[in-house]
Amino acid sequence: MPTLDFSKPLFALAPLAGFTDLPFRSVVKKFGADLTVSEMISSNALAFKSKKTFKMLEKSELETPYSIQIAGSNLEIIRQAVELLNEQNGIDIIDLNCGCPAPKVVNNLQGSSLLTDLPRMAETIKTIKKYSNKEYTSVKMRLGFNEKNHIEQAKLCEDSGADYIAVHGRTKAGKYKAAVDYDALKEVVESVKIPVLVNGDIDSPQKAKWVLEHTGAAGVMVGRGAVGRPWMFQLMKNYINGTGDAEVTSSLVQEVVLEHFDQMVTHYGEHGAIIFRKHLHTYSKAGYEGASKFRDLVNRIEDVNEMRDATKEFFSQEYIN
Repeated sequence: MPTLDFSKPLFALAPLAGFTDLPFRSVVKKFGADLTVSEMISSNALAFKSKKTFKMLEKSELETPYSIQIAGSNLEIIRQAVELLNEQNGIDIIDLNCGCPAPKVVNNLQGSSLLTDLPRMAETIKTIKKYSNKEYTSVKMRLGFNEKNHIEQAKLCEDSGADYIAVHGRTKAGKYKAAVDYDALKEVVESVKIPVLVNGDIDSPQKAKWVLEHTGAAGVMVGRGAVGRPWMFQLMKNYINGTGDAEVTSSLVQEVVLEHFDQMVTHYGEHGAIIFRKHLHTYSKAGYEGASKFRDLVNRIEDVNEMRDATKEFFSQEYIN
């Protein structure tokens, strides 16, 4: 039986550098995310057996199926990276990043810059497919680099052996600011036979339902819409399936935030509390009074217990959906 079930809408967490680490993914998984993806991992760092990079491969026991996203275009390095991943149990998918717009990634013919060299993009996908012993090979891409050529790219992914693709509805030039082109995402879905997950500004259950209906996609991939709201996946499923609530309670939010905090400390040690500040900023952004004062406070706290106590107290107040 395949690990991924595309017979009903699939809800995936998009990889986000600095956010979708193991603690966050494990929290999201408890709220019904069907698929989680690692933060983007450099194929170079993997091939050179970086300890920090190998730690990024770790997953929660809840994470099945689990996808590792790699970036790169040097075919020999890609092969070495894939062969190292082959030795790791618990990975179901190797995903090629063809979407990251960050200059340090793009300047090395990685991420979205692969969209400027389609023959190399095809060879990179084929190399992963050839050497991987994992169940799936997938590609995360944008609609194009400067101009849209989404249909050509999608067909190339399919022809090169990708089992499914995830498409962000902007070009590289559009970064995260331009309007998402949901019509173009619909065209991608209609142009290939493999499943397509669509991504971009999906930030509410209502939006998820509309995007699925408009594009006909096999599922949605949510990134920034879940940061500070990992329960988003449960709300989307409830709304689309007509089951349960599409709102969250104050006690649930507090429980989630504290669990996420504890997981950060377990995973990173005491420094995890410092890293968690950015999550406290997003968790407190909507629905709470005194949020800016709270953010100022946690920015100054370094002691783990003190930060946990302050967090518990702040999130004991009423959450306004």
